[in-house]
Amino acid sequence: MSTWRRYDSHLIPAFHERFEERWGEGTAPFLDPEAHEEPLPRAQWINPDTGAAMAVVPIWAPDDIQHRSFGVFYLPPAGDIWVLRPGYTAYLEPDGTDSEQLITLRNDAFKKALAHAKDFLFGSDALLH
Repeated sequence: MSTWRRYDSHLIPAFHERFEERWGEGTAPFLDPEAHEEPLPRAQWINPDTGAAMAVVPIWAPDDIQHRSFGVFYLPPAGDIWVLRPGYTAYLEPDGTDSEQLITLRNDAFKKALAHAKDFLFGSDALLH
């Protein structure tokens, strides 16, 4: 049985710290735990036995917040950060004037990234449940 548990609190600061350690300061506004508005949807898991963590979050560039994709980030217990590749998960962030189609495309991209993360954590059998 897996010891992975959902983590529904604020984004874990270690994601932001390790990403910026590896790729430079200011490269991960989408992982900043101090951000007051959390982009949704997102998902997180922690493994209390090992100290590892996993997150699925929207990614954007500071100069273009409408064009996004979903990233899957894994924090191994010993440090570092891994970027897992769920495939194409790009979408346009809906605003007040956008149609339901954009929301549907965003949710489909999230489901794809979420399935990739769950497969990594729990194996492909987890996708059937």
